[in-house]
Amino acid sequence: MQEELFTSGRHIPNIDPSLQIWHWPIALYLFLGGLAAGILFFAALFYVLGKGKEYPAAVKIASIVPPISLSVGLLALVYDLTHPLYTWQLYTTFRIESPMSWGAWVLMIVTPLSFLWAFSYYRESYAKIESKLNLFGRLKFLNKFEKFIQANRIYIAYALIPLSVILGVYTGILLSAFNARPLWNNAILGPLFLTSGLSTGAAAIILLSKSVKERHTFGKIDLGLIIIELALIIHMIMGYYAGSQVQLEAMELLVGGEFTLMFFGFVVLLGLLVPAVLELIELIGYKVPVIVPALLVIIGGLIFRFIMIEAGQLTRYLY
Repeated sequence: MQEELFTSGRHIPNIDPSLQIWHWPIALYLFLGGLAAGILFFAALFYVLGKGKEYPAAVKIASIVPPISLSVGLLALVYDLTHPLYTWQLYTTFRIESPMSWGAWVLMIVTPLSFLWAFSYYRESYAKIESKLNLFGRLKFLNKFEKFIQANRIYIAYALIPLSVILGVYTGILLSAFNARPLWNNAILGPLFLTSGLSTGAAAIILLSKSVKERHTFGKIDLGLIIIELALIIHMIMGYYAGSQVQLEAMELLVGGEFTLMFFGFVVLLGLLVPAVLELIELIGYKVPVIVPALLVIIGGLIFRFIMIEAGQLTRYLY
C-alpha cells in the first residue's frame, strides 16, 4: 500500500476552471488571414520583379482569393465578438504595444488594397465573367478608375510586400502575446504562422496555375517553406522541453496528449511531410497530381490553426 501526502488539491484534473473564449471563427480567421498574406506577398513580389507574364496565376488569377478570404475572415472575427457593433472603436486609437491594434489597422489597409489589386486584373483575368456582367459598360466611371489603378499598380505592390509580411506575422503574434497561455507564449509562433501562410499561399497558386513552369517554380518555393516550417516546429517543441514545468505540461498536449494524433498525424505528417515528398518527387521528374500536395498543405495549415487555438486555451499558469 502506497501512501501519498497531499499539500494541495490543484493537481486534481479540472479543479481549476478552464476559460475558452476563442472558438472556430478565430481559427478560421487566422488561417484565411495567413492565406491572403501569402498570396498577396507572392503577387506583389513577382510583379515588382517584372514576372507578371511568366507567372500569371501568382500575379493575376489568384488575386481574387485574398479579398474573398479577408472578407470571410473578418466576418468570422466579427461574428465571434461579444459586442460586434463596437468593432469600429478599434479604429479610434492606435496602441503600439497591442498586437490586436496592429492587426486591426493592418487589416484595414490590406483589405482595400487587395480589392484594388484584384480589380486591376479583373477584365484581363476574368473576361468571360465581365462579358456576362458588363459592369464596365453599365458603370462608365469604372474605366477611368481601372486606368488609374493600373497606372499606380507598382506603388500598391511596394506597399503590399511589407504589409503582407506584417499580416502573416501578426496572426502568430496575436497568440504569442498572451502571457497567461503557456502554449501560445512563444516567440516562434510569429515566424511559424508567417511561413505557414506563405506555404498555403504558394499551394493555392499551384492549384490555380495552368503553367507547368509556374507550378514547378512554386513547387520549389513551397518545398523550401515546408522545410523551414518543420524546422520552426522542431525548434518550438525543443524550446518548450527546455522551459519551465508549466511549458512542459503545455507541450504534452501536442506530444503524448489529446492533440497528438491531430498534430503529428494531420499537420506534420499529412500536411507537411507527405506534400514535401510528393513535391520532391515531382521536381525530380515524376508525374504527381499537383492537386494532392497543394490541398494537403492547405488543409494542414487550417488544422494547425484549429489545434493551436483549442490546445492553447487549455493551458494555464497555476498559482
